[in-house]
Amino acid sequence: PMFVAVQGPQGSGKTHLTRSLVSSLSSPPHSLRFAVFSVDDLYLTCSARQRLAADNQGNKLWSGRGQPGTHDVQLGADVLKLLRDINVEQAGEPDVSTKAQVVIPNFDKSKYDGLGDRSTVGTPVNPPIDVVILEGWCVGFYPLEDSELDEQWETVCSKAEATPGSIIQRAMEGIRKEDIETVNVALRGYVKEWYGFFEVFVQIQSPPHLPYEYIYTWRLEQEHNMKASNGGIGMTDEQVISFVDRFIPGYIFFGHGVKQGASVEARPPWVGNGLCVTIGEEREVLETELF
Repeated sequence: PMFVAVQGPQGSGKTHLTRSLVSSLSSPPHSLRFAVFSVDDLYLTCSARQRLAADNQGNKLWSGRGQPGTHDVQLGADVLKLLRDINVEQAGEPDVSTKAQVVIPNFDKSKYDGLGDRSTVGTPVNPPIDVVILEGWCVGFYPLEDSELDEQWETVCSKAEATPGSIIQRAMEGIRKEDIETVNVALRGYVKEWYGFFEVFVQIQSPPHLPYEYIYTWRLEQEHNMKASNGGIGMTDEQVISFVDRFIPGYIFFGHGVKQGASVEARPPWVGNGLCVTIGEEREVLETELF
């Protein structure tokens, strides 16, 4: 199958876009068959994330789910490999060839008062499959070289100090350089184990002059909609804002990698087949760009 990655901030419409693509392209005359899942479905279990936080006390970035390092990279690699081979004939019993079903894990964000946990029931995917889509807020993020991280750390800290009360100042409060370095190391596993599968990339982004402001609006709306459908189970508005704050450093330090990778020698495999869509507060399309 063709592997497509979709990246965008929380609540920006990644899932809506993916569903629209599937609805359109699975109908005649295309009649393509899809397997779709989210990086959220690959989170470590709640207990594993609690152990991660306990083992890294003081690291606000790993105090809850979200940042690279809180996903099960091996699980993701296993699922991607199975989907890559889903159309391949498997040896059956006795002397019968079959194509294997793949079960994609699911993550329930409403469990444990919004902490979330992996569901006990996955989503079965049956062959044949033409297109695999993985969507997520940090899909395509790349780690920085040590010298680049040092330089960016100084720049971001200076900006946070110069803009009291800003989103960057609030999101960077209590964040240590070693916390960013830890996430940076964790990202290398995503690049090594996941990114080689993807040949097409779609990125959704906020306007460059307002890179983070709309994320809070979108994520609050997303939480309200979820709670309206499940009887009110989920995070409070204050918890959502704190939750998004923990993601902002990821956008700041690693988000540029979607288009440029880690270096000239390590360009993402999807460069040349990328589409960036800039949207406004109401998710209206403002601009599109190929990369």
